[in-house]
Amino acid sequence: MVTEPIRDKKQLQKMAGYWLGRRNYRNYTLIVLGAYTALRLGDLLRLLWSDVYDESRKDFRSHISVIERKTGKLKIIALNANAKNALRLYLPHRLGRHIFISNRREDKAIGRVQAWRIIKAAAQAVGITGRISAHSLRKTFGYFAWKSGVMPVMLMDLYNHSSYEVTKRYLGIAQEDRDRVYLGMELF
Repeated sequence: MVTEPIRDKKQLQKMAGYWLGRRNYRNYTLIVLGAYTALRLGDLLRLLWSDVYDESRKDFRSHISVIERKTGKLKIIALNANAKNALRLYLPHRLGRHIFISNRREDKAIGRVQAWRIIKAAAQAVGITGRISAHSLRKTFGYFAWKSGVMPVMLMDLYNHSSYEVTKRYLGIAQEDRDRVYLGMELF
């Protein structure tokens, strides 16, 4: 079973809004950062406040640096305004060093299963069907980047993929995307 990207921006926004409306800023930020950083879940959950916020300057960092667990490669990610806004909203409610702190364990991050539950609950609440998981956020980033004209070779680099075939699967290109290409061509 292959995880799918979320192909509708309004649904993605509603997913994040589901948690925002409940004033659960941790879960809201999980969805926002998951979509905007394209990090694998394990790397996302390991993020600390010090990775994104400079306490001495009292300001958010422009970039975060992550050594990917899977590849061992350094990944430098620019934090855009939307990611910073989610973090800014959550910052006054932080409870420890980890951004995605567990409610049950002292200063430990939530686990992968809990992250999956958070994303799945939001998806179900807004009527998203299909194979949605925490990895869907990573794939959603690539899907919308590709739709906005980012070249697949750049996405391959951003994802640290070893082949274009892997990146192609990530994009979750559906028949309707292929149809738009065929029907949108105007050669004569």
